[in-house]
Amino acid sequence: MHPLEELAALRHPMPEPGTVTPEDCYADACEQVAEQRSNDALGLEAASQELETDPLLLALDDLKAQKEAVDARIRQLLAYGREFHGSRPYQLEELARHAGYSPSGVRTAYGEAEIRHVAAQIGREPNRPRRDTAGSR
Repeated sequence: MHPLEELAALRHPMPEPGTVTPEDCYADACEQVAEQRSNDALGLEAASQELETDPLLLALDDLKAQKEAVDARIRQLLAYGREFHGSRPYQLEELARHAGYSPSGVRTAYGEAEIRHVAAQIGREPNRPRRDTAGSR
């Protein structure tokens, strides 16, 4: 297997037998992954040549950007749960358990930037005035 194909295989793993529901769609799922791998290898090759950068480093940069985007969405959801949801905010402990944070980490995970973003996305202001701005971003 060519190194670009190996990278694509790592980025798009084949489903394990028994993990596709309904089971008769397993072959279709494998075909879709094979197509994703092919497209990814071509994209990595083109980007690598254009940017004169190693494909592995490009793949790592891509995953890092995805991770940062997911972290930002988690912070926005924490802001929503604490500042916008219902008549009472979610408990710190409950949000922490589901987000993989400590309770104090939830308190400081988001700041004014995340609150403004949530407000803009849902079209309303927080339910309560923000008292603690120590976690401002």
